[in-house]
Amino acid sequence: MTQYDSNPGLFARLRSRLNRGAGWVAAFSGPVGDAQLEELETRLIQGDVGIDTAQRIIGKLRVRHLADAVALRAALIDEIVALLEPVAKPLVIPGGVRPFVVLALGVNGVGKTTTLGKLAQRFKSEGRSVMLAAGDTFRAAAVEQLLIWGERHGVPVTAQAQGADPAAVAHDAYGASQARSTDVLLVDTAGRLHTQAGLMEELKKVNRVLAKFGPGIPQERLLVLDAGLGQNSLRQIEEFHAAVGVTGLVVAKLDGTAKGGIVLAAAGRFGIPIRFIGIGEAAEDLAPFDARAFAEALVG
Repeated sequence: MTQYDSNPGLFARLRSRLNRGAGWVAAFSGPVGDAQLEELETRLIQGDVGIDTAQRIIGKLRVRHLADAVALRAALIDEIVALLEPVAKPLVIPGGVRPFVVLALGVNGVGKTTTLGKLAQRFKSEGRSVMLAAGDTFRAAAVEQLLIWGERHGVPVTAQAQGADPAAVAHDAYGASQARSTDVLLVDTAGRLHTQAGLMEELKKVNRVLAKFGPGIPQERLLVLDAGLGQNSLRQIEEFHAAVGVTGLVVAKLDGTAKGGIVLAAAGRFGIPIRFIGIGEAAEDLAPFDARAFAEALVG
């Protein structure tokens, strides 16, 4: 059973959005040879899988002596699952830790604020108490957006005036969460390009301020990626991981023009847990990552 069995409509939309991958295995007759594998490698690279990961997958397929296109498709799914299963790790909130802090990271426009709103709804539906911290003090709309999510789901939001120090917002939010014995604190941050050294230093400061409350805090440093950005996402992972130590990924906007292969590239290169994928704007469109369901949707 996959994570999407309880919501088959979600899987159907994922499959339809990733139907560009359906052309990865072209129709042919007879056993699989070098020509078919070379063509598949090209299609994998064009689908944002990346050269290194594509070659790794093709190398595994080359030794399997596959009988036909049907066998090749099944084997491709199996190899993708083998690549993704080690990183398909759900976000677990342990008991006895209050608050469990999730620090959201990412470049401009990837959907961090929306993702945190969806997570607030998810944790609230699981019976957990939640607080949101509006650490994106650069963009007034981000604070307003988070306040709307909080009001919609009955979740308190800690916020300060536009232009306030994001680290101070995080500090105050943690203190408020402690006072209320809140289960989960979700901290938003401003979008920043990984090339903006000053803003990356600001993010490090937020992380350091939270770390002063105890070892291992924030427990989850969650990087949100826009799947439509393709191979550029790898550089983002590299730079944010170097800055604060990314512990989990959310691959958002798979309902757009994304080819989906970047999920494989990220798994193959970094091995960072993939917590969720986003397939739409509604709260229920944020789903725990499931390796086999994703592989089947991707291949078509």
